[in-house]
Amino acid sequence: MAPNDSAETTGEATSTVGGGRRKASRYIVPVAVAGVAAATIGLVPALANTGDPDLPKISAQELVEKIAASDEEQLSGTFKISTDLGLPLDGLAGALVPGGERGGKGGGTAAPQDKLMELTSGTHTLRVAADGPERQKLSILGSSSEYSVIHNQGEVWAYENGSDEVYHAEAPEGRDAGEHAEKAPKGAAATPKDFAEQALATVGDTTSVTVDGTAQVAGRDAYQLLIKPKQSGSTVGSIRIAVDAENGVPLKFTLSAASGGKAVVDAGFTKVDFSKPAASTFAFTPPAGAKVTEADELETGEDEHGAAQKALPGQLAELEGLAGEEGFNVIGEGWTSIAEIKAPGGKGLPSAESGEVPAEAQGFLDALGDKVTGKFGSGTVFTTRLVNALLTDDGSVYVGAVTKDALVRAADAAAR
Repeated sequence: MAPNDSAETTGEATSTVGGGRRKASRYIVPVAVAGVAAATIGLVPALANTGDPDLPKISAQELVEKIAASDEEQLSGTFKISTDLGLPLDGLAGALVPGGERGGKGGGTAAPQDKLMELTSGTHTLRVAADGPERQKLSILGSSSEYSVIHNQGEVWAYENGSDEVYHAEAPEGRDAGEHAEKAPKGAAATPKDFAEQALATVGDTTSVTVDGTAQVAGRDAYQLLIKPKQSGSTVGSIRIAVDAENGVPLKFTLSAASGGKAVVDAGFTKVDFSKPAASTFAFTPPAGAKVTEADELETGEDEHGAAQKALPGQLAELEGLAGEEGFNVIGEGWTSIAEIKAPGGKGLPSAESGEVPAEAQGFLDALGDKVTGKFGSGTVFTTRLVNALLTDDGSVYVGAVTKDALVRAADAAAR
């Protein structure tokens, strides 16, 4: 790849969701169709220069529009996703990443919202297939097992081979689909398309968007779209999206932390074919004797703390939409947005002093975070490579893809 000296974006960008722009996202998520991100962005032309492969010049605006206008609805392929949030415990991922909410009690081993959360740490190989808006399949390949979520003409099935647990949900088509979208199982973003849509949703006057050369991904020629925050204080260093030069489908997504090191998220196709998959790919019948759990049997919903899970890049627009709700506020804008959440009862972490936890457990909790003080009083900052959270001793929570110092400044400002 040969990068070029592209110009940065100027002006305020906008994004649209719905209408004819939704086609590109239908084949990627087998259960909950992701909204299409950017449609038109006001950019100074940023042209891809000489690279490998040698492709016609394209501006950043044209490339973003190419992604939004992509209408590929048939494909099959294999991709790998590696995630390194730097969490002290894998179990903390559910509290700090999008889609971390679980399906409630009795979810069962086949519940997609549980299985897809496994993608928030480590390296995983996945297989995807799609045939239009009514048939999709996503499989997580293990060393000795395969977990699949299948959407086939109004029904969603989830199953891990060798298990006796099956998940089943209705997936209404057409006009009814939107009314029942809340019944679709939720989970972490998985594919390059998922991540690209979330990243592009943040594009605005706080963001630099350029075309940074070309590459080959899974044997396909691609342009490289480079997204960088203009603001200081963000933990996000850059986002690089490899876009298929022919059809505009994102083939690879890489999110790097401002602190450097290994990519926080690296998701890309290793094989991809845009021809129609065989109909048998989407066929599923529960094995004899398997326990089938219906989606309506599971408790769903998101409590007041669930909003904190929307603090990652790509969901900042949703954060701002929640502003004004009781107990919830958004401080700042763009990549440095911070969610402020007032916990009911004004209680912070349980402590040994109050007798709520044993002394040994107190030492463990202290080791997970850094003690901080300020005009707000005192609290503990829990850090990952991307999302940081400050929990004050009076029960307030400040969370975002920002540095520890930014969280403390936000808490101080709120205390004035």
